[in-house]
Amino acid sequence: MDYRSLGPTGMMVSPLCLGAMMFGAWGEPDHDESTRIIHRALDGGINVVDTADIYSRGESEEIVGKALEGRRDEVVLATKFHGPMDVDMGQTGNPLNRGNSRRWIVQEVEASLRRLRTDWIDLYQVHRPERETDVEETLAALTDLQRQGKIRAFGCSTFPAADVVEAQGISQRRGLGRFVTEQPPYSILARGIEADLLPVTERYGMGVIPWSPLNGGWLTGRFRTGQDAPDNHRSRMRSSQYDLTRPENQAKLEAAEALAVLAEETGVTLVHLALAFVMQHPGVTAPIVGPRTMEQLETQLGAVDVTLSTDVLDRIDEIVPPGVNLARDDAGYLPPSLQDPFLRRRRTA
Repeated sequence: MDYRSLGPTGMMVSPLCLGAMMFGAWGEPDHDESTRIIHRALDGGINVVDTADIYSRGESEEIVGKALEGRRDEVVLATKFHGPMDVDMGQTGNPLNRGNSRRWIVQEVEASLRRLRTDWIDLYQVHRPERETDVEETLAALTDLQRQGKIRAFGCSTFPAADVVEAQGISQRRGLGRFVTEQPPYSILARGIEADLLPVTERYGMGVIPWSPLNGGWLTGRFRTGQDAPDNHRSRMRSSQYDLTRPENQAKLEAAEALAVLAEETGVTLVHLALAFVMQHPGVTAPIVGPRTMEQLETQLGAVDVTLSTDVLDRIDEIVPPGVNLARDDAGYLPPSLQDPFLRRRRTA
């Protein structure tokens, strides 16, 4: 494989990253089968594994930790914090058991280390921005963990470009460690980060590990006109993104079908076309694949050997213009000003 440096860290990683969100109750509940998938990925050349504390509420980390016993030194191990750990996503619980505060970070890193059965985390990531916590508080806590040797590097996930710039400036002014990676959503159907985020990450020399390069299954060939959307944990958790009656999802469906035709004409699978597109962006380090089954992993591994011609890339640009998200929900994060109308309306007496 063509191994690449993970931003400025010097850690060399494979051009595909194994995502562990589907290991555990959210996807594959059989720990032994999940372990076999992880081992197959490692044997296939993948050397970076990404998980998060909230994936199946810690179960994913436990599976990864068990699977990496005896192979820990082969892997760049990444995990994330931010989401609630005492309740399922979308529910209310103890507001102290989540977030980006120093209080939660120093508590939760210990829990992740324990579940992962390791003494250190190679890349510890803030899963989402949080307006209630000053980013300097977060950066200072992560810097302390790095100096203690509990984490090797830290990054952010699904941060708007402006937030990345702010964090980089604070790190420089305050003499703190900095975000060296960003993990945004990126696929042929969700190209919004090309407009602002990727130029920013390139400017700061950050590694980029995109999630959902297959757009949550939209680019696997499973979505076809006249068929129902798949019923699984992901579709239930993000139901609006799979509601085929919505005009923006109809646009995605039309684009996915056009891309399937292009893939066939090119002589590759739609999965390989989608993954190769993301891998070929010069600002991308390694897209995350999140298989639930061994079959899914096998269909994804071969994408590292695919190179798309300029003509094919031009055709993709015609189907989905650069810098465009066909569906707003695919941005992964909407700032409060877009969710609460009172934040964008001047108060009147």
